Amino acid sequence: MACASGNSTNSNVISVESLIHGKEPLVKESPDWVRLSAASAIVLRLQSGRFSREFDFGGINLLLNYGQGCFSDCSYCGLARTRPGSFEEKSFIRVEWPLLETDRVVQQMAKYENRLTRLCISMVTHGRAYRDTVDITERIRRHVKTPLSILVAPPTLNVDRLQHFKEIGVDMIGIGLDAVTQELFIQHRTNVPNGRLDWDNYWKITFAARDIFGPWKVNCHTLVGLGESDKDLIDIFYTLKERQIYAYLFCFNPEPDSRLANHPKPDITRWRRIQLAKYLIEEVGVSRDRFEFDDAGHLIHIRMGEAELTRVASTGIPFMTDGCPGEGGEPGCTRPYGSYRPSEPYRDYPFLPDPNDLKEIFQQLRLNELAMA
Repeated sequence: MACASGNSTNSNVISVESLIHGKEPLVKESPDWVRLSAASAIVLRLQSGRFSREFDFGGINLLLNYGQGCFSDCSYCGLARTRPGSFEEKSFIRVEWPLLETDRVVQQMAKYENRLTRLCISMVTHGRAYRDTVDITERIRRHVKTPLSILVAPPTLNVDRLQHFKEIGVDMIGIGLDAVTQELFIQHRTNVPNGRLDWDNYWKITFAARDIFGPWKVNCHTLVGLGESDKDLIDIFYTLKERQIYAYLFCFNPEPDSRLANHPKPDITRWRRIQLAKYLIEEVGVSRDRFEFDDAGHLIHIRMGEAELTRVASTGIPFMTDGCPGEGGEPGCTRPYGSYRPSEPYRDYPFLPDPNDLKEIFQQLRLNELAMA
């Protein structure tokens, strides 16, 4: 495994020796094998199936695979170390991930490259994750030019490793922050049976990636529904925007058998209002003083007229899935069914909502209660 040279973040890098005790079982592991999201497998003609509604989909998502799985143990994650079942059987954001040979996946990417808009490799917390991600990236880059993101595992990285990712052709870096306050991060990602993570190191890697990859080439995943307030979310949207870092919005969706299996989803009205607020901050440039909260941090008013809010919401764009853009800036990664089952109402839309979708969205938003001119 490549070793990073001396810098202040080296102490945060997990080594193979610190994670792997004894010999791993003989399983189909990365870098020669990867898991592919079910939607990606369908698009690459590696699995049969169809979407409940037809739309253009070109975002391909890969996930590293190890017999020992991920060494983190986040309370809400389908890949959590103490969640029952083998790693290969576990879902990730409640999506199935079939296991396939890496070279076969790359071959299909090259075959259907004209349909692809964005590629993404999701790391896991494992001692070999950095080395194997480099290997898979190089295999892809030899055959496919589609923009490539990596959803990184900060405990495995440092400045030198981030720099190397850029040198071998990685276009964007994603950070799965998820919990938007330090208290919640500790509760759900640190105070857990195994795999303690570090809040400060996540931010160190985020800001290092921003310095290396540049403005709007880094994103942080933010998860609604772990116990945060609306004000907590809106504060982090402003913090990230000021740094020219994207905030990608995810809706908590309980994974069966996880420690939060019985934790409720966010109320749909709250979810829609957070989607709208984020769009107003990022794309409209609404100032902080336009958002009014109660003592518990719930968003109770946006100091804008109902007609103005209706105009913004009517575009449908605030309610689309957040994801890395394609080469021309268009939506590149739309992760269908990441926050809901195909049989459930859309939480975020992997396509522009149509008039019937917008009618339902407006019923959920209840803008007349939110607007305050």
